[in-house]
Amino acid sequence: MDYKGGIVSLPAFVDMHVHFREPGFSYKESVYTGSRAALAAGYSDVFTMPNVNPVPDSLEHLREQLAIIERDAAVRVHPYASITVGQKGCGELVDFASLAPYVAGFSDDGRGVQDEGLMREAMARCKEAGSIIVAHCEVDKLLNGGYIHDGGYARTHGHRGISSESEWREIERDIRLVEETGCRFHVCHISTKESVELIREAKKKGLPVTCETAPHYLLLCDENLREDGWWKMNPPLRGIKDKEALISGVQDGTIDVIATDHAPHAEDEKNRGLEKSAFGIVGLETAFPLLYTYMVRNGVISLERLVEMMSLKPRDIMRLGEAKEMIEVDLDARYMIDSSKFVSKGKATPFNGWEVYGKVTKTAL
Repeated sequence: MDYKGGIVSLPAFVDMHVHFREPGFSYKESVYTGSRAALAAGYSDVFTMPNVNPVPDSLEHLREQLAIIERDAAVRVHPYASITVGQKGCGELVDFASLAPYVAGFSDDGRGVQDEGLMREAMARCKEAGSIIVAHCEVDKLLNGGYIHDGGYARTHGHRGISSESEWREIERDIRLVEETGCRFHVCHISTKESVELIREAKKKGLPVTCETAPHYLLLCDENLREDGWWKMNPPLRGIKDKEALISGVQDGTIDVIATDHAPHAEDEKNRGLEKSAFGIVGLETAFPLLYTYMVRNGVISLERLVEMMSLKPRDIMRLGEAKEMIEVDLDARYMIDSSKFVSKGKATPFNGWEVYGKVTKTAL
C-alpha cells in the first residue's frame, strides 16, 4: 500500500452494523438506497440489524427481507436475526437452529437482553447453532429517561443523561456468560472507557469476544454537542476520557472493528432537538474519509490499521474469507462533507461541513 497519498488500491470495506430499515420503514432508508450508499463508499458487504417490520425472528418473517435483498441490493447484504421474538430484549428466544443457516448472526440491536438467564440460554443455543451474538449492551433500569451522555454538557444545559454504567455493566455480565458458555460474542458500538478495559481483559483471558466502535465516538465527545438532533445517537457521545480510551483501544488492538451504525431517519424525525429527535445518524458515506483525515493523516493510526478495522478484521469475525474485491481511493482528494449529496435517504450527520481527504473513485464488485 502507498501510505503517503495518491490513488491507492484497497480491499473493499465491510460494515458489521447498518440499518437499512426495510421491510417496514423504507421512508427512512431502503435496501436499494442503503446498499448504493455503501457501494459509493467502497463497501462490498454490510450486515443489517433486525429492527425492521416484521422482525426477522422466524423463517417466515426473514423470507420477506431476503426477497427484498435479492431484488434490490447493490452490495452483499447479510441480515442478522433477532435474539428474542419481536426484538423485545425479553420474553421468548428465537429458534436459533432454524435461523442460523440463513443469517449472519443474532442481535437485538437497539436494546440489550435484560434477563441474565435468558442471555445465558441465548448464548448456549447460539453456540450450538455455530453462530455469533452481536450485542447491543444496555441496562434499561440505568437509563433514567436519558438521551445524551450523563456528563458536563447534560448538566450545564439541563438535559437528562444516560450513564456510562448502562453500557459497561451489561458488557461485564455478558463477558461472564461468554466465559460460561464459550459463545462467540461481538459487542456493538462501545463508547465508554470501562467497556474498553473490560474487553481488553476478556481478550487477555482468551475469550471469544470482539467489539466495534464507530467514527463519531473516536472523533467527537459530549463537549462537542450542539442543541441539534443531528448530534443524537445511541450510545451517546461520551466524555473526553472515554474518547481517549477508545482511541487507545484502537491503537492497541482491543477494538477490532470500526463500524458505522448507519442509522437513517426521515428529516422531520431528526429536527426535533436533542430531547425529542430519533436516535441515530448516517455514516456509510463519511466513515473512511473522516478516519483517514483525522486519524491516519494526523498520525493516530496507520492506513494499514484502518484498513484492518474496516475490511480485514470484520471479514475474519464474520467468516467471509479473504477480500476478493478491490476499490480505488484518491487519498489526495479534498472536499467538504455535504449530506445533501448523500446517496442515502438519511442526511443527519454531525460531520456536515467538515473538510476531509480521501474519496472512493472506483469500486470493482
